[in-house]
Amino acid sequence: MPDEAKRPAVTGRPTIKDVAAVAGVGFKTVARVVNGEPGVKETTAERVRQAIDQLGFRRNDGARLLREGRRTSSIGLILEDVSDPFYSQLSRAVEEVARAHGSLVFTGSSAEDPTRERELALALCARRVDGLIVVPTAADHGYLAPEVAAGTSVVTVDRPVAGLDVDTVLCDNAGGSRAGVEHLLRQGHRRIGYLGDSENIFTAVERLQGYRRAMADARSPVQDTWVSMGPPDLVHIRLALERMLVGRWPVTALMCGNNRTTVAVLRELAALDRHPALVGFDDFELADLLSTPVTVVAQDPAQMGRTAAELLFRRIEGDRGQPQSITMPTRLLPRGSGEQSA
Repeated sequence: MPDEAKRPAVTGRPTIKDVAAVAGVGFKTVARVVNGEPGVKETTAERVRQAIDQLGFRRNDGARLLREGRRTSSIGLILEDVSDPFYSQLSRAVEEVARAHGSLVFTGSSAEDPTRERELALALCARRVDGLIVVPTAADHGYLAPEVAAGTSVVTVDRPVAGLDVDTVLCDNAGGSRAGVEHLLRQGHRRIGYLGDSENIFTAVERLQGYRRAMADARSPVQDTWVSMGPPDLVHIRLALERMLVGRWPVTALMCGNNRTTVAVLRELAALDRHPALVGFDDFELADLLSTPVTVVAQDPAQMGRTAAELLFRRIEGDRGQPQSITMPTRLLPRGSGEQSA
């Protein structure tokens, strides 16, 4: 065993120099043992390994790979909000693909803040991740162009980007929303309200367009009070529902633009006597177990995450083909809330 008297007072993370001092060998000898290189006697190598165990030394693979100009076996994932169930499923799928490729995933939330997204993306690039998967928030992602030119692979998911020609994985937002509204129209509803997210979000705009197209095709004019776009907080939702459910032409059905909006609407409707028919965009936990199960237009966030990650690793491994844009389909899941007749 290494002589305890030789053990230095180590503060912080042990270094190769600390291991060398404990083992009573030179710095280069420790480096050879750590890197599995030949030229070290077995008795000396064993002494070094014992010192490594004693100190709890761990090799700095990141620094070594950077010095050698090799891949760091890590990718970055920038989401809107990791607490959102949609992004949680997407993130888990990315991790599974990354693990299969022997890679780690560093994840951060932009909180719909373009400045925060830029800071996260550049910080991850500074740590030399091999690639990035980004749910875009900023209006222009030209700031990533130098990183792409330097060899960092980038894939965007859920939304496209401007200023960057990269692979993109989207959902059929307009088609899914249209299918949900058409389902309500088939139940005899003509006064259908729409509650969506902020209009500066790509998916919110696409889903609103799907609603308007379905209503136009059915020759059902849309009143201004039937549409509400904004954050899914309870105050905003409460005021929107008050406008939609009163007056001469109250709505008889609702189309919700995302899972958080649907949940907020259900909370408000629970305190009201009127319960219009409802279809939500995005499935959510327990939606099928409520007293009136919720009809939804379901995306497949896990498949979106897997597809984005697979595209990214193909790029990391050398694919130089033209950037792809893949649009994933949605599914209407009738459960009860959207089948109430007018």
